[in-house]
Amino acid sequence: MSRDPGRVLRELLDAHGRTYAEEAGIRLRDTPQPLYRLLVLAHLLSARIRGSIAVATARALHEAGLRDPRRMAHADWQERVDALGRGGYRRYDERTATQLGEAAELLTERWGGDLRRLREQAGGEVPEVRRLLQEFPGIGPTGADIFLREVQRVWPATTPYLDRKALQGAERLGLPDDPDRLLDLAGPADPAVLAAALVRASVDRAVLRDALDRAG
Repeated sequence: MSRDPGRVLRELLDAHGRTYAEEAGIRLRDTPQPLYRLLVLAHLLSARIRGSIAVATARALHEAGLRDPRRMAHADWQERVDALGRGGYRRYDERTATQLGEAAELLTERWGGDLRRLREQAGGEVPEVRRLLQEFPGIGPTGADIFLREVQRVWPATTPYLDRKALQGAERLGLPDDPDRLLDLAGPADPAVLAAALVRASVDRAVLRDALDRAG
């Protein structure tokens, strides 16, 4: 049965249209602390682990007071491991605890703890921002894409950012895999919300089935 692409996308956005930052309790603004928390969330989400665990772990790190690079870098390694464990991030906890400390030190030493300075160093050029993000321990191409998908809400120069994972979700939904056509179908929807919803359809079969069932 052929479904109307516009309706499929509307149903997806209505049911699953929120960013991962929102889910993690990050009130994203173009200021140092929420941008850092987003970087940590991107790090956690980029591992082969359920998104819900990564989100819960980002919340646990925040609740432990590890919400800015200075505190993260100065925290005891075991403190970071314990916070990761409380979020359920046990499979990668020891390595991730080390990487979070090293990344926080790099951010502090090189960019004064402010990711806006990284953006400025890149001249606002998205490919260069993506490259610089990958200099953080634990942030590879996947983590950089996650960060850019989410940060486009407050960094307009990165919009629209629909990466391979988002376009994969569109394909699975039977939608166009062309960013411009997807944006047209989404109408006034926030591109960051669109990207997150498409990624959910890519990685979660329940989301995929739900959106298709709703579309009839």
